[in-house]
Amino acid sequence: MAGTLTIAAVRAAAKEKAFFGALHAQVEQCSKKEGSNGKPFWELKLRDGGDSLTLRVWSDSPNVPVCEGLDPTSCVAVEGEFYMNGAFGLDARRWELRLLYPDEKLALFEGSAEYRAAIERDYADVERMVETIEDPRLASLCRRYLEMCGQRFRRAAAARVNHHARRGGLLQHTAQMMRSAVAVCSVYPRLNRDLLLTGVLFHDCGKLWEMCPPEEGFAIPHDLRGELMGHINIGVEVVNTLWRELPRQEWETLSPTSDEVRLHLIHLVLAHHGELEYGSPVVPKTPEAIALHYIDNLDARLEMIFQAYDSGREVAPGIFDRVRPLGSAPVAPLPRKS
Repeated sequence: MAGTLTIAAVRAAAKEKAFFGALHAQVEQCSKKEGSNGKPFWELKLRDGGDSLTLRVWSDSPNVPVCEGLDPTSCVAVEGEFYMNGAFGLDARRWELRLLYPDEKLALFEGSAEYRAAIERDYADVERMVETIEDPRLASLCRRYLEMCGQRFRRAAAARVNHHARRGGLLQHTAQMMRSAVAVCSVYPRLNRDLLLTGVLFHDCGKLWEMCPPEEGFAIPHDLRGELMGHINIGVEVVNTLWRELPRQEWETLSPTSDEVRLHLIHLVLAHHGELEYGSPVVPKTPEAIALHYIDNLDARLEMIFQAYDSGREVAPGIFDRVRPLGSAPVAPLPRKS
């Protein structure tokens, strides 16, 4: 197998058979530990745009000098034989570690051609669906948000674990939810389509601060504002801040009133977790809030089960390791009729 692969591609290939290959990734953590035999070893955690990998560097490895100079901003190449190591998962043997050259580092953060195409497609779809919003207040709010926060929106993660927990994950999650919302509105025409689409776009906007990787990074750092406020409260603040910048005097004669529209949108942000025990300060009380909650949950849960199929461990034919948030061990789906 030739060329540099992503961690996800290496994982998929290693499930079939062990192979020699190379991957590029950023160091998330490199820590020195002590084994049960008292000998030191390095635990090297790597991450790229879609997956992560942990390797162990033993004290007699020629990779130790490289590990001693690594920090969380370092970018490295790993070349060797990749294989699946039982419960430990993806592993490597007879591998070599080196720092990336500047051009390789730039290419790593740009992502693969497939990744770049997917991000551009999702962002274009979001822009296209925003342009279909007829309420001038909501349309203006959405356009202002994309104008002000577009670059950050492109790289933010939707979560630290479980679903879309990667650079660009929030955009992918939001775009898919907006597509779903369009489909749901065609089945339930009593839903306020403009409000629901806007609610989808803004429901997780606080994550642009709560869990956004740096411009040159894949790790999701902890942010003081995110820790003290949480993404729901930040989201309300974002909506109110942008709303104050809109030319509201031009819309004084519109019905429903602008303040009613703003309050209903804020309710969608506040209620999208669905239940008080899951972090929402209020439960969904409007049709659009109910729809948003279930669309959000559907996309998150499907992402988790698809991820289990792609990178989880198969404990028996067609049965995968238990996924805690799903509360079950996923079973391989019935193939489509060919």
